[in-house]
This record gives sequence, C-alpha cells and structure tokens, in this order.
Amino acid sequence: MRRLSIDIGNSSAKVAVFANKEIVHHQRFNKLGIIDLAQLIEKFSPAKSIISSVNQEIAPLEVFLKKHTEYTRFSTLLTNGVQNKYKTPVTLGLDRWAAVLGANGLYPASASLVVDAGTCITYDALSRSKEYFGGSISPGIKMRFKAVHEFTGRLPLVEWDESEGITEGTDTLSAIKNGVLQGIINEIEGFIALNNKKESALRVIITGGDANFLYKQLQNSIFAPQIIKDPYLVLKGLNEAIAD
Repeated sequence: MRRLSIDIGNSSAKVAVFANKEIVHHQRFNKLGIIDLAQLIEKFSPAKSIISSVNQEIAPLEVFLKKHTEYTRFSTLLTNGVQNKYKTPVTLGLDRWAAVLGANGLYPASASLVVDAGTCITYDALSRSKEYFGGSISPGIKMRFKAVHEFTGRLPLVEWDESEGITEGTDTLSAIKNGVLQGIINEIEGFIALNNKKESALRVIITGGDANFLYKQLQNSIFAPQIIKDPYLVLKGLNEAIAD
C-alpha cells in the first residue's frame, strides 16, 4: 500500500510517497497546491494520506485529499504505540512528535535520541520501553550567530558557510565561529553522554537543515558509531502514524 506524507513548514512543504516503509518519491515545494497534489495522486495512487502543518490554512488541501485518499490530519493523539508522557502535549511541536514516531518505526527495539537541527536544535529521547517524556530546545546555529551580534555592542554578524568547517579562533570572526560551532558540537555530545547513562545501546538520529554539517563534525566523536543521519525522519514518522 502506498501512502502520502506531507510536512508543511513555515517556508516550504516536504512530501514523500511511501510503499510500506520505503520512500519511492520525495519532493519539496515552496507552496503546495491542489494541482501538485493531483499530479502526485495521479502518478502514485496513494491509498492513505497525512498532513502535519504549522499553518492551519490547509482546508482546501484536506478537502481534496479526503476525496481521493483515506486522509488523516497529524496530531500528538496519534501515538503508534509510543507512550506520550509530555506534560503539555497540546504545545508539543508536531515535527518533534513525528520525528519520535519515525525513530520508533526505524528502531523499535532500541532507545533513541532525536537531534533535529533547524532554526532551533531539539533533543527528544525515546526509551526502550517506548516512553517519551520530552527533551530540550536550544538555539540553532544561525540564531546563535545573530544573538552574538544583536546582544553585544561591537561584535559583527557572522556570515557562516558550512563548507568552512570549524577553525581556530585566531581573530574576532573566527573566534565567534569557533565558539558557536564548537559549542554546539560539545552540546550535542553532552546530550548523547547524558542519555547514554540512562539507556544502553542508544541510537542517535540527527535530522534537520543543519544535519549534514553537524553529522560531518561528529564523525570524530567517540559517539560516532551510534549516530545516524536521516533527512526524512519527520516524513517517516508521519508514514508510521498511518501505517496499518
């Protein structure tokens, strides 16, 4: 059975067509419309569909999907066997919850730590007994560079290119880069170490817009063998939410 997963964020929409757990098509749209959905449904004939959206103005898309598929709107009420013990599930970000479901679907016998490196960096832990209590939210890379500039009198705004890597802080610009980037690497390693104490054989899955850079930097970490990069983790979680 083919299923259509749609993740609508603030700046774009990510779409994946699944055959069971396998992605057979992936696409990004600046703005997803009815014509786009019609083309996807005509080409792939998904039986089920699901949308996770930070934008509530998705009614036309939902009406169309209800006509052509078995449609579900994603929410934290969809658990797929995971026990959600978050104290305020209404305020839990849908992308965080979808990533947790994705981790559970990929590694159902393991404890997982999901690191989603986007505008903010979120850390979400799932125990081996499938219990989710929450995690942590910290500023992302660009947010940290901006904060250093805006909350000081003379420090410049650093234009960062991930191809530069992490260099020694031999001048003001490189010192800011080193402080922000090495600080984030140390932070991630710290969260991995903390969760390793709680759960053995921990799987660490890194996703999000800055995942490529951070994954590359973490290859020299003592935790490298247990770190997996998965850019489609949220979409996989949405697929898990409507799996039979």
